[in-house]
Amino acid sequence: MQQELQSRTGKECLSLTAVHEGLKVGIRKNGFKYSVRDDRSRFFYPNEWERFIVQIKPEKRLLFDTLIQTGARIEESLNIKPRDFDWARNNLILRVTKIKARKNERVGKARTLPVSSQYIRKVKNYINENKIGDDSVLFPISKQAAWQMMRRALKRAGIVDDWNFGLHNIRKTHGNWLKALEVPAEEICLRLGHDFDTYLKHYGSPNVFDRKDKMLMIKILGDVYGFR
Repeated sequence: MQQELQSRTGKECLSLTAVHEGLKVGIRKNGFKYSVRDDRSRFFYPNEWERFIVQIKPEKRLLFDTLIQTGARIEESLNIKPRDFDWARNNLILRVTKIKARKNERVGKARTLPVSSQYIRKVKNYINENKIGDDSVLFPISKQAAWQMMRRALKRAGIVDDWNFGLHNIRKTHGNWLKALEVPAEEICLRLGHDFDTYLKHYGSPNVFDRKDKMLMIKILGDVYGFR
């Protein structure tokens, strides 16, 4: 089944073919591939995350740990450097953030967020093992390479609707988990760099998770916000 659709910019026509329920793929006029998901709100349940993360090679795993631990966008995570950590306070400063043109921003606003002591230990070990300088990026990898790594791991983990996931869905997972663990909405908004309307629009009901799910979330996220 094919249908002609416009891109999100509305400037070029795409020929899209349905390949899964809820997913269409096609090629732009410039030759680049393009995909459209009907549902972009899919998140990981904690047991799915555990199945997924072990499929990432240990030496590459910290990038995905960073995404789930912080809720940072992939572009923000790829710009993190050792100097961005406050080791004494278990804080991380995201210095390179999304520029919100609709709010007349010319540069993204830096965000400082707490992270768990467990995550801090992983970062310190990673920096020491890889001899990363204080002003060098932690993850010298492209967004596309990270996505391909994720895609392969989703398939190996047996996530049946793997096509519903992108790197941004890890950010949605982080926000949904914090909501389920009763972190105040204003704190989640500050952490993710959202306004309240965006938070209400993109993060679902915490009641979809059961007690076992919440215990696994705490195990994965560690002691950030004093989770026990």
